[in-house]
Amino acid sequence: MTKHTPGPIPKLALEDVTSGYGPIAIVKSLSLLIRPGEIFALMGKNGMGKTTLLKTVLGVVPVRSGDIRLDGKSILGTPPKTHVAAGVGYAPQEQPLFQDLSVRDNLRLAVQSDKMLDAPLERVFGHFPFLKDRLGQKAGTLSGGEQKMLIIARALMLGPDLLLIDEISEGLQPTVIARIAEALCAERAQNGTTILLVEQNLNFALEVADRWAVLKMGEIDDSGDVGEGTRGRVLEHLKI
Repeated sequence: MTKHTPGPIPKLALEDVTSGYGPIAIVKSLSLLIRPGEIFALMGKNGMGKTTLLKTVLGVVPVRSGDIRLDGKSILGTPPKTHVAAGVGYAPQEQPLFQDLSVRDNLRLAVQSDKMLDAPLERVFGHFPFLKDRLGQKAGTLSGGEQKMLIIARALMLGPDLLLIDEISEGLQPTVIARIAEALCAERAQNGTTILLVEQNLNFALEVADRWAVLKMGEIDDSGDVGEGTRGRVLEHLKI
């Protein structure tokens, strides 16, 4: 009899997860596996539940039913700070920067003390070298693209094993999007970081992702590996 060899434990597993706000279910009986070290693109139109899904993983939106497992262990009912301590980073769509604080101070907020600052700074400088020369500059004086890169940099300061990114390319110039794409691919290659990328920019998403899924009304409408024919398949589901 042939023995079955189990595959690697998923970095993130959602099993029949339902979540939402008040009486309204936004994410509905959703199951999704994210493999260790991959970049996974979650796409869909506005209002389909993409951001709610990320906030559910982070523990901000409570799970009504189902289970969420990180490295094989359930994280249901644990607060966001526990998820962060377990290696989950988050770069939200709404800009969470303190505009009147310096770039350094915004990055400093991600670590517990100045003694822990040097190594994380070198890590983010490797991806976004311009930040090294802007440490004393107020975050609010950066361009829109530079602020988005600062948001990613701050999420990387804790050295997350799993990075959740929400619509980071929205409103950005192609050159800035290309720079972010390069940084995400480098982060994965250098540190093995798993990335769950919520995105509407199809070109950007499919350039960096290994696998994809389309979310429609809180449910997975389709999914697959990125390859030949993926673009047309996704466009069909998005009805663009």
